[in-house]
Amino acid sequence: MTETAQTAVGHQSSTPAGRGVRLPRTARRAQLLTAAQDVFVTNGYHAAAMDEIAERAGVSKPVLYQHFPGKLELYMALLDSHVDELVARVRGAIGSSTDNKLRVHAAVAAFYDFVDGEGQAFRMVFESDLRGEPAVAKAVERATTDSVDAITETITADAGLDEARARLLATGLVGLSQVTARAWLADNRKVPKEEAVNLISNLAWRGIGGGFPLQH
Repeated sequence: MTETAQTAVGHQSSTPAGRGVRLPRTARRAQLLTAAQDVFVTNGYHAAAMDEIAERAGVSKPVLYQHFPGKLELYMALLDSHVDELVARVRGAIGSSTDNKLRVHAAVAAFYDFVDGEGQAFRMVFESDLRGEPAVAKAVERATTDSVDAITETITADAGLDEARARLLATGLVGLSQVTARAWLADNRKVPKEEAVNLISNLAWRGIGGGFPLQH
């Protein structure tokens, strides 16, 4: 299925090039999400307008509503995709090695890479102005709980701890990684990213690796 559309798909879609080119439905959806991302990050949910999103994507409002019946549905589509991306990064980090020190480093790096990513997706996950909406609150919570779950499984298996204690440690690692990554970005990346990741992962490893009989 195709529609009349502008040419660019991706971050460039914030500057429409016209409406004479036809795009497949999946490409159109990606284009609309990119335009919406720009508007939501810049304005927040409440100040974002569907008119502006449609204009930025270079489409009419009816075309936008063909894909997303309302602003909340559009916001949730973006938020869920960002949460999925973060959790996939964390799971990939944990599965990237059998060496636990490297796993900790990779898990910390996953948060720094996510926060440093193009489009400032992290702002919708960690700084949403719509947390009073149950669906949004649930998605934001999933970003943390699913990341914690991924790390808990490894700590439980490798450290000989019960799930409750392993989860507490995993929550500490996730919280440390998330908060320091956002602070690093807010401080204009004054410390090179790899050095920042090394600092925080070494801090975490000295606590986790020094206090529990992890297998290497």
